[in-house]
Amino acid sequence: MDRPLELLEKILNLEEKDYTYQDKAVAGGLARYANTWVRQATQTFGETARPWIEDIADRLRAYSSLHIETRPAAMAALREALRAAPKDKASPAGPSAAPSSKPHTLAHRQPRFPAGRGLDAPVETLSGVGKKHAELLEKVGVKTVRELLFFYPRRYEDYSTLKTINHLVYGEQVSVLATVWSAGVHKTKMGRSIFRAILSDNTGTLEVTWFNQPYLADRIQAGMQIAVSGKVDAYLGRLTMNSPEWEAVGRNELSNIGIQPVYPLTEGLTQGWLRKTLQKALKDWAKRVPDPLPETLRATYNLLPLVRALWGVHFPDSQEHLRAAQRRLAFEETLYLQLGLLRQRLLWKGQPGRIIQPAPDYLETLKNSLPYTLTNAQQRSIDEMLRDMASGQPMNRLLQGDVGAGKTVVAALLMAVTAAAGAQAALMAPTEILAEQHYKSLTRLFAQFPEPRPTLGLLTGSTGGEERAAIYAGLADGTLQVVVGTHALIQEAVAFKNLALVVVDEQHRFGVEQRGVLRQKGYNPHLLLMTATPIPRSLELTVWGHLDVSILDEMPPGRQPIQTRVLHPRERERAYGFIRKQVQEGRQAFIIYPLVEASDKIEAKAAVDEYQRLQHDVFPNLRLGLLHGRLRPAEKEAVMGQFARGELDILVATSVVEVGIDVPNATVMLIDGADRFGLAQLHQFRGRVGRGAHQSYCLLLADSASDEANERLKAVEMTTDGFVLAQKDLEMRGPGEFLGTQQSGFPELPMAALADTRLLHQVREVAEALLKEDPDLSRPEHQALAERVATFWRGGGDLS
Repeated sequence: MDRPLELLEKILNLEEKDYTYQDKAVAGGLARYANTWVRQATQTFGETARPWIEDIADRLRAYSSLHIETRPAAMAALREALRAAPKDKASPAGPSAAPSSKPHTLAHRQPRFPAGRGLDAPVETLSGVGKKHAELLEKVGVKTVRELLFFYPRRYEDYSTLKTINHLVYGEQVSVLATVWSAGVHKTKMGRSIFRAILSDNTGTLEVTWFNQPYLADRIQAGMQIAVSGKVDAYLGRLTMNSPEWEAVGRNELSNIGIQPVYPLTEGLTQGWLRKTLQKALKDWAKRVPDPLPETLRATYNLLPLVRALWGVHFPDSQEHLRAAQRRLAFEETLYLQLGLLRQRLLWKGQPGRIIQPAPDYLETLKNSLPYTLTNAQQRSIDEMLRDMASGQPMNRLLQGDVGAGKTVVAALLMAVTAAAGAQAALMAPTEILAEQHYKSLTRLFAQFPEPRPTLGLLTGSTGGEERAAIYAGLADGTLQVVVGTHALIQEAVAFKNLALVVVDEQHRFGVEQRGVLRQKGYNPHLLLMTATPIPRSLELTVWGHLDVSILDEMPPGRQPIQTRVLHPRERERAYGFIRKQVQEGRQAFIIYPLVEASDKIEAKAAVDEYQRLQHDVFPNLRLGLLHGRLRPAEKEAVMGQFARGELDILVATSVVEVGIDVPNATVMLIDGADRFGLAQLHQFRGRVGRGAHQSYCLLLADSASDEANERLKAVEMTTDGFVLAQKDLEMRGPGEFLGTQQSGFPELPMAALADTRLLHQVREVAEALLKEDPDLSRPEHQALAERVATFWRGGGDLS
């Protein structure tokens, strides 16, 4: 046996038999010995064996970080890997050519492997990646070899199915390869720039236009070959394209007719360089990435091996190969998500919780004191929550309900019951304005409750010194039973005597860590998360798999539905006139824009510019305020406070008002550029009005909406039911893309956007079965999966 191998076997025997997996067989542990192994094994087996050598080193490093109970399985897997040792220096560690049958034009060179860090080595250790390119890659989120391999294309160009210009059809989405005949910039009367190019492919000509991108004059020039991708439009009987995606096409792309990846770029990076670099990286490294999905699982669900999927997502042989690669990677990502959620659920269910039960008839007394009758949905939700709180396990429940469905009164009743049981409750909101609104609502509700009423306090960043000290003292000695606040609640100085219920409003606005810190201020307190963003029932288990879910799917009687209308650009002045009339009647209005400031790349109205125009030209006699995401938090709070107090007639804003402001006197929501927002956003904007006694209106103004955008706008016009709209959003975008916008606080899921409902349910079944058979994923065949799940969730902490 070769000496490094023999020495390592002796160390492993010592670790296994004499030290019983305590990682004491060598000084500093096996992780420290890994570098010595790499140096000695390379001398013995040569550079061609480097992938195998590095794999062993990675396993040694991983061993030291494992819990002692999972080390025996890791040891067995390590010994199995050692049996694959090359017989001599001439033996290769395995073919490093691509598993793809597609011919690749790059000649294979001996990889320049970095010492000691394997797949987590800096990307600049790759051949052809210098310091400058490494800095550019870091700007798009790539620092290591592993991150480069998993840096997915954002779309693809299929050069084998390009259309010629004479076969283009109005309205279709298509890619065209052509030569630039002429190109130039000119200014419009409004001072905006238009860059126009005439393209030809010998079958006809196509006029292509880009708005507010004058810099294209330096990049697209006569004589170049470019590929453009976009929707075919028409102007004065001629076929055109407006603002398509484009790429300069060189000989390499043309000689590789087929599907080419198109990656996200930054200034200085080119598609050609990235493609070439990724091909080399895949040849040298793809086979070294451990496949976390066991072979039996891949066979059962017809999933590609990871190496084949990586080639398929970057350089697919065919559309079928691409789809199979995307499906495999989407399955893997959502499996990591589900395993984390389910393990968290099992962990929670295994913890003891404070038993909170209302005294006989107390809850009925509270409900009878309200000036209205609870809806059936509110009553059902309260019953579900009280069962949780009396179970002896901590409640972990999400309350879903549209704006105005009555989430606050449900939380108020739970907090009153908690206080009556001798414990404390806390409600955390994302902004001071929202916290103050909750405080006022709870003050009104508690005033109607019978004596003794819960004591109530408000703690925000603006709370003064004496008042703050009194709140701290009341929370510490238990005399303050309910507190409402912002992030100020999670400061170290805040200590509770007996925190038993945590309520988090608009929970997606908080990070996982922030929610976890508040929870840790009590002993396994009950948790209620509240959201006004409905999730379709078919996706509940996927998004909220770690929580129980209660749904408020009824609106309290007497609420007037918000009248919603889609308007055309020519009706803009009419909308302004309507707002003017509402203000004269004493009401207030919102006007929403998609951008903060004008962009060279997006043809859309911007809040800063429009605020100036509206104030000077349209509403010179009214009081306007400006709110957007670039303002400092204190500035935002000040503007929202002015609007809430009636000191402003119109609030001009961006999507920053999507949640967190309650102004009962506001009756008009005008969304200018409504075609640029998604269904969920439009519904949330609409929810900012309709909160008072007056009839409210939502006006959707679209400049040049696509068919899909028109479908969204019509859906919002037709219904005010958030659950109906969520289902429509799911149908239009697909479950994967829908999921991507809902996963606040979770790790990123770049491939999950391609998942369908069937795959999501398959993954859920797999995750449940895996944890039933192997709760700690400690079996040898699950070792790589356990490591990937741990990496995926690293830093995520408590999912609450």
